[in-house]
Amino acid sequence: MERLERVCADAVASAVLAGDPCFDRMLAARPYRNRFRRAWGVRAGQRLIVLNSTWNPEGFFGNGGGRDVLPGLLPRLAAELPTDDYRLAVVLHPNIWYGHGPGQIRAWLDRARRNGLILIDPVHAWRQALLAADLVLGDFGAVSYYAAALGTPVLITADGADVLDAEAPLAAFVRDAPRLDPYAPLLPQVRHGIATHRPEPAPAGYVTSEPGRSPELLRRHYYALMRLQEPAGPASLEPLPLPPYGPGKVTAPLHVRTRVEGADIAVERSAGHPPHAAGHAHLAVHEETRHPADLDVADVILREGPAEDPRLGGPGPWTTEVLRRHPHCSTAVYVTGPDTCVVRLRAARPAGVRRSRPRARNRPPDAHGRPRTSLPRRALGLTQDVRTDPGRPRPSRDGPDRPGARPGPT
Repeated sequence: MERLERVCADAVASAVLAGDPCFDRMLAARPYRNRFRRAWGVRAGQRLIVLNSTWNPEGFFGNGGGRDVLPGLLPRLAAELPTDDYRLAVVLHPNIWYGHGPGQIRAWLDRARRNGLILIDPVHAWRQALLAADLVLGDFGAVSYYAAALGTPVLITADGADVLDAEAPLAAFVRDAPRLDPYAPLLPQVRHGIATHRPEPAPAGYVTSEPGRSPELLRRHYYALMRLQEPAGPASLEPLPLPPYGPGKVTAPLHVRTRVEGADIAVERSAGHPPHAAGHAHLAVHEETRHPADLDVADVILREGPAEDPRLGGPGPWTTEVLRRHPHCSTAVYVTGPDTCVVRLRAARPAGVRRSRPRARNRPPDAHGRPRTSLPRRALGLTQDVRTDPGRPRPSRDGPDRPGARPGPT
């Protein structure tokens, strides 16, 4: 009110402090964070990184204050953040969608979407994305401020120093918040931003001085204006809906790196080969890749589908067909569900692989603080364990078409 009085004293008499319904809906939905994460296919142990942009030309999706970093940043994020450790999503202001059109937005982001980027509904799901996020890469828009008010780590990508009122709380937040250096290695910055974050109370305090009370305060004001008696029941807000299941799909070629770490073989996948990455590399290509020539040089070819899909003939026939059609390929993988797949190696019988929790072999985290998970050595004929992505329980071997089935002939 003090600031309003300085700027426009005549408006003070009509002003009402009635909270923030948008923020109150997010506060009420906090218990459902894991549901929102599962809606976008974020598994336990994975990190969800949300990029967001306001609609100002100097915003993150615009020229970023003259730097225009987003076109180069998206492929680097996909390459430097391991696919099995991190998921990427983007929240764009509705005016960006309406100004350019949904078709143009999807065309601009097509490569990023094939790398696994999730496009968040700009009207109905952006609040849920903030609740689900582990880190927000944002600019000077309100979404970044809401994220900070929720206690989510934020790295600023465009500060809007020339367009914000210097006295606004948002301007103070942008000035003090940590920055993302788009020209430095990204993975260390993401890890550091999450690990060192300490929520500040100021953003939540400036968003609303009456958290959770906006329905009550607004209804009271509306009925007073109409000179009517309020209803007897409590005022309430529409709860945030659970977004449709849309985990995204990586159809771009995946660069898979393996390296020996003591008694383990560590496996890391990303949509691109980051600079100075260690380990032996091979290429895994989705059968629905945009560029069919990628299949001719793939070491691993994969796809998802129900085990009984008549179009594909089932895991056994599909894996056989893939290895026959692509002689360079050594392994075909048919993913039948979130926890199951069928793997066929050339010159080997197919094996079903399903996730199962390790019973008594829980080992300490690795050097990066990530949990260790293993693939039994006998399943691959190895003398070492294979550590797959964090958060995934240890796979175990089963049959090619259903759990418990015996492997069929090659």
